[in-house]
Amino acid sequence: MKEQKRWYQRLSGNISNYTFWFIPGVGVKRWIIVILFGTTLIGIGLAVLILEVYRTAPETWWLPLLSVASLQSLVRPLRAVIFGGLGLGFIIIGIRELNRSLMKPFIHPGRGFVDTLRTHRQKERGPRVVAIGGGHGLSTMLRGMKGFSHNITAVVTVADDGGSSGRLRRDMGILPPGDIRNCLVALSNDEALLGELFQYRFPDGNSGLDGHSFGNLFITALAEITGSIEEAVAESGRVLAVYGRVLPSTLNNVQLVADVMLPHMVSELRIEGESQIPKSNGKVRRVWLEPNNPPAFPEAIKAILSADLILIGPGSLYTSILPNLLVPDFSEAIRASKAHTFYICNVATQPGETDGFTCGDHIHAIEEHADEGLFDMVIINNNNEGKLPQNVDWVAAEPELDQEYATYSADIIDTLHPWRHDSKKLAQVIMDLYQDRTGPLV
Repeated sequence: MKEQKRWYQRLSGNISNYTFWFIPGVGVKRWIIVILFGTTLIGIGLAVLILEVYRTAPETWWLPLLSVASLQSLVRPLRAVIFGGLGLGFIIIGIRELNRSLMKPFIHPGRGFVDTLRTHRQKERGPRVVAIGGGHGLSTMLRGMKGFSHNITAVVTVADDGGSSGRLRRDMGILPPGDIRNCLVALSNDEALLGELFQYRFPDGNSGLDGHSFGNLFITALAEITGSIEEAVAESGRVLAVYGRVLPSTLNNVQLVADVMLPHMVSELRIEGESQIPKSNGKVRRVWLEPNNPPAFPEAIKAILSADLILIGPGSLYTSILPNLLVPDFSEAIRASKAHTFYICNVATQPGETDGFTCGDHIHAIEEHADEGLFDMVIINNNNEGKLPQNVDWVAAEPELDQEYATYSADIIDTLHPWRHDSKKLAQVIMDLYQDRTGPLV
């Protein structure tokens, strides 16, 4: 009895494996039909040839064998079913094994060829997503969203002037590559070795490479070779097997400037430089770019206008999100786009930048600097369990916030680092909300 059960399970598994080929979205049924049509034509040609030989050849010893092999003792419909079934079975087995041999280097362990192909096709038809922001928050979200779509465009700020990016910006005169590098790695199809290589940071010592990221140096070198940062980013994406694009919000060399109110001071203090703003330990009143009104990168505007889904945040409010929205035409492009626009509020406050901020404070700061009515939905974390670092608080949502904005609350924190988002949880919430508005993905 157990042997019969195991045999039935194996048979069911084999049948299930074959039926995978006919699941919508795999993209192979049309080619199977073409192969069957070609095979049928070959079969007709061979049948005509065999009939000609059978009818015209003199009586020989092999003619009776041909009669037996052609199942002439059976009625023709049954013979057609038997030969057709055998031929179809051999074709399917041959196609499957051929594709397994060809695609073996690209299939992840534990996943079959059909599953891999079906997932790839679904992501190819995924929504056109534009994610606006910078820093670790944006790369975290991208890491989750690439599981649902290959049509992702990340738009990042180029106002970074600290660390390795700032040094390369001052020494080489190129746009800061740090946020671009993080997004490329997050969108990479294989973050294992190449991702670690791009994120590798040279240790402090006596060399001129102290503190530099290998990825930053790689992008800088490519920019020198190709003559443009956008071409360097595109080539870096090919190296990392990136599905999607990473675009700067502007190609101009801009600097972020802020008016900050320090404790126990009557007048505001002007601070220049994105990296210096959080160090002031004051309350940011407003930020702007210098030189003023830098032209937006046309490809970024084009991506926004053709998007299905626009995601703003998460990320540092004043130093990652707003520097993008302060570029002229960005707010207008978002409002003109037919895409659904979601704002993902930060999980926790950032010392020196958003101390004591609520979710509403984040939204009002964006509206004061950019424009009102940019969001269709605000996504908020509702899990406030976990230990936060010193001087960091949860970003709470005011009870009356849902009367002013459409809000959605969910557990989207990383349990190991509760002050950050969990990439998979966040991406799943975003896609659930998107599909509620547009219907399930085919």
